Amino acid sequence: MVNDRKRRVLSIIGSVIFLLIAPLTVAGLVPYWITRWQMQLSLGDLPLLSILGVLLILAGVPVLLDSFARFAIQGLGTPAPVFPTRHLVVQGLYRYVRNPMYVAILAIVLGQTLFFGSLRLLEYGAILWLGFHVFILVYEEPTMRATFGDQYETFCAHVPRWIPRVRPWHHSA
Repeated sequence: MVNDRKRRVLSIIGSVIFLLIAPLTVAGLVPYWITRWQMQLSLGDLPLLSILGVLLILAGVPVLLDSFARFAIQGLGTPAPVFPTRHLVVQGLYRYVRNPMYVAILAIVLGQTLFFGSLRLLEYGAILWLGFHVFILVYEEPTMRATFGDQYETFCAHVPRWIPRVRPWHHSA
């Protein structure tokens, strides 16, 4: 119990640090470098797109924060490969989609794309998705299969990688 408590504290600290480094860079700093957070209007001047962009950003941020919290508190680890989770996280938004962190980051980037009307940011988002997808296929999923075995296989069989389920998956613990 004491070890789990200590690990949970380290997981929370590590997750916060990783959150400030990785997602803040790819969903905040890089989009800023691309757009300088100024309207580009290369995608057109449609107010509805800007509103949709804001909604995507507002939807993505809590999903990202919830996913990080679940890794630390339930998984007893971080999203960073150097301090992985001890337990497979299959609760919360993970009942709908296997990669809510990546989906959230992409939603935030797409939201900024629509808000600022930036074609360059759209191109960056496509490259980002491709990078995430390759990382998942080449490293993350094989590592998860090796670490969690049948539990992860069952999770994969019921929860899609990218497009969320309409209804949550109810797993047996």
